[in-house]
Amino acid sequence: MSIYQSIEMLAKEKGIDPQVIFDAVKDAVLVAARKQFRANENMAIDFNEKGDIELYLVKTVVEQVNDPLNEVTPDQARKLQKGLVPELGMEVRLAKKADALGRISAQTAKQVILQKIREAERENVFSEFTGRVGELANCSVKRIEAGDMVVDLGKTEARLPKKEQSRLENFSIGERLRCVIKSVEKSGKNAGVLVSRAAPELVMRLFEQEVPEIYDNTIVIKGCAREAGERTKIAVFSRDRDVDSVGACVGMKGMRVQSIIRELRGEKIDIIEFSEDPVVFATHALSPAKILRVAILSSADKHLEVIVDDSQLSLAIGKKGQNVRLAAKLMGWRVDIKSEEEKRQEVESTMAALTVPGTPVAVLADYGWDDGEVTQLVDAGISTVENLGAMTPEQIAEAAPGADAARIHLAVGGYYGQYETDGAAAGGDPVPKSPEVAENAESSATPGENESATISEPATGVQGQ
Repeated sequence: MSIYQSIEMLAKEKGIDPQVIFDAVKDAVLVAARKQFRANENMAIDFNEKGDIELYLVKTVVEQVNDPLNEVTPDQARKLQKGLVPELGMEVRLAKKADALGRISAQTAKQVILQKIREAERENVFSEFTGRVGELANCSVKRIEAGDMVVDLGKTEARLPKKEQSRLENFSIGERLRCVIKSVEKSGKNAGVLVSRAAPELVMRLFEQEVPEIYDNTIVIKGCAREAGERTKIAVFSRDRDVDSVGACVGMKGMRVQSIIRELRGEKIDIIEFSEDPVVFATHALSPAKILRVAILSSADKHLEVIVDDSQLSLAIGKKGQNVRLAAKLMGWRVDIKSEEEKRQEVESTMAALTVPGTPVAVLADYGWDDGEVTQLVDAGISTVENLGAMTPEQIAEAAPGADAARIHLAVGGYYGQYETDGAAAGGDPVPKSPEVAENAESSATPGENESATISEPATGVQGQ
C-alpha cells in the first residue's frame, strides 16, 4: 500500500481533507530533517510517483553570494545541475538522502503528524457544531471517567460532566440518551463539544418535539427555570386565542408532558401560562400555592411582594425555598413572600412608628409635682400625660405604689386646663378635651361642697377615663 492510499484512508476515517494530512507529513519530515542534520539550510519535501518521500536542499541563484548555505551564483548552479540554465532568483533543488533519518527522527515526525491531525479534527468539529449550540442531540454512552461521561455523537465524541447530569439519572455504557449541546470550544482545557442533561434548554427542546403547536410557533416558550432532578417551571404563551397554551403542552390525559417526565426520569414539571402583567405572572408562577395579593415594590428594580394565607406560606416557599426560587428565576424578578399575619404585624409596627409621641410627664412638675414623683411614674412605665390620664386610680396604684391619686388628678386637670384658657383668650374655640378632663375641670371650678367632694373623691374624673 502506497503512502497516498494510506493518507486517503486516514483522511476518510478522520473526516478531514487529505491535503491536510499531506501537508502535515511534509511539515513533520522537515522538522525531523532539520533536527537530524542540525543545519540552517532551506529544505523541501516532495512525494515521487511511487509515493516515496524525497528530501531536497533548496538554494537561490543570486549574482553575489551573501549566505553560502542557501545561495549560489549562476556558475555554481550549472556545476550542481548539469544542463541547467540558471536565472537570477531561480530556486535550485539538490537531492538529499532521506535514509539518513533515523528512529528518533521518525518518532518526531510521528508526533508532528498526530498533532496536525488533531488540530484538523478540532477545526472540523468546531465548524460543524458551533452553529448547533442549544440543539438536541442523540448520543450513546461510550465510557465513564471519574463521574464524567464521554458520549458518542457519531462523528465525534462529547463530554457530559457530572455537574451537567441530573441526580435522578444513572446511565451505563452503551445506553442511548438525548442531550442538549451546551458549548463548543476550539482550544484549551475544555476543547471539544460539551453536552448537558441539566440545562433548561433540554426541557425546552423536548417540549418542541412533543408539542406540534410549539414547533409551528402557535405556542411560544417564554422562559424556563430548572433545578435538574428536582423541579422545572416553564412559561408558555399562545398566539391563538382558541388554543390553550397549558392544555396543549399537557396533552390528552397528560400524555405529552408525561412523555417528557419519563425522559427526565420523573422530574416534576410546572407548566405556567405567561402574562405581560407581572402581578398575574407571579400568581401563576407560584402555583400550586394560592396567592391573596401581589404588590409591586419597584418596577425599576423588578421587586415585588406576595401575600399568601398563613396555611399557604410553606407551599408558596416550597421545599428549601425551591418554589419561590424557581418562580423568581422564571420571572427575572426579586420576590418576597409573606404570610397575612406577618404583613399585618408589619403594618401595625409601621403605624406605631408613625404615631406622634405623647407629652412627657415631666411637664407636670409645673403643676405642683416634684422630681421624685415624676421619676416614680417614669420608672413604672408611665411616661406620657396621655397615658396617665387614661388610667384608673387602681391602675395607678398598682403601677406606682404610693402615688397620690388626688394630686395626679389636679395636675392632669391643670395641664389640660391651660389649653382651654389659651383658646378662650385667643377668641377661638378651645382645644377639645376628653369628657373626663372636662368633668374634672368643672369640679375644680365649683366652690364649696363640690370642691370638697372632688378632693374627697378624686377618682371621679379619672375613673371615667
